[in-house]
Amino acid sequence: MNLQQLRYLVAIVDHGLNISDAAEALFTSQPGISKQIRHLEDELGVAIFVRRGKRFTGLTEPGRLVVERARRLVIEAAGLKRVGDEHRARDEGSLTIATTHTQARYVLPPAIKQFTERFPKVRLLLHQGNPVQVAEFVVNGEADLGIATEALASAPELVTLACYEWNRCVIMPRGHPLSREKRLTIELLAKYSIVTYDFSFTGASAISAAFAAKGLTPNIALTALDADVIKTYVELGLGVGIVAQMAYDPARDKDFAMLPADHLFAPSTTRLALRRGTYLRSYMYDFIGLFAPHLSQQIVDTALATAAPIR
Repeated sequence: MNLQQLRYLVAIVDHGLNISDAAEALFTSQPGISKQIRHLEDELGVAIFVRRGKRFTGLTEPGRLVVERARRLVIEAAGLKRVGDEHRARDEGSLTIATTHTQARYVLPPAIKQFTERFPKVRLLLHQGNPVQVAEFVVNGEADLGIATEALASAPELVTLACYEWNRCVIMPRGHPLSREKRLTIELLAKYSIVTYDFSFTGASAISAAFAAKGLTPNIALTALDADVIKTYVELGLGVGIVAQMAYDPARDKDFAMLPADHLFAPSTTRLALRRGTYLRSYMYDFIGLFAPHLSQQIVDTALATAAPIR
């Protein structure tokens, strides 16, 4: 058994059991990967994959356990390499951040700008997705850290730290009847169709809870993956939009009227997620400090050290 075999195994799983795609991603050959997987299964004495002819169609029960442990070892090996990189070139390397569109579009730019100016030799990559996907990116070692609101805290493989609280506002075309109201209420909102975030995103439970407390059900006309799409459909007249306050810019959103809604909905917390046992380069602490100044290296290290290990 060797680390290369484990990398092949994890890559096959991460590419939907498609050996060709895994081979292409790893710049190797399909027969070479297949041969190494057979050697690994022979050494372990178990079948890792369910097969149909030459195709992999699933994981066996012991295969799931093997993949889980193989993934940890691959990530740990990457951590060991980072230790060497840290002492060889402190200001060179890469930083991969998984986050949602709203965070990437409206919150992260100032921190990213400062970071790239401070560390011009660090290659910065952004993976965007919904909160579940953000968590998976970090769990699978495809991202160094994740930033999102929902889903992160529920992943047992992750350590999460609160960054900031935010709430929502309601947007509508200028001249819309709702824009003439001085104070927004749930009862008023219930009269209109609503366009808001996909329910896998931020705060769907907070919206539903606020309506349920009044014995009402929101009329959700459309859900979308990001605030810009919500704005597009509000502009087309599909309904009023419920978006994060950070996503409304008076200078850019001149075609919309806005009513604060922080008195209607419980606040949400954006969190930063790190995989348990991860090794952070020094510049990663710098980025965390730029994004969430209260999260010092000591606080981050204490959270990683006191988190319960994965069983």
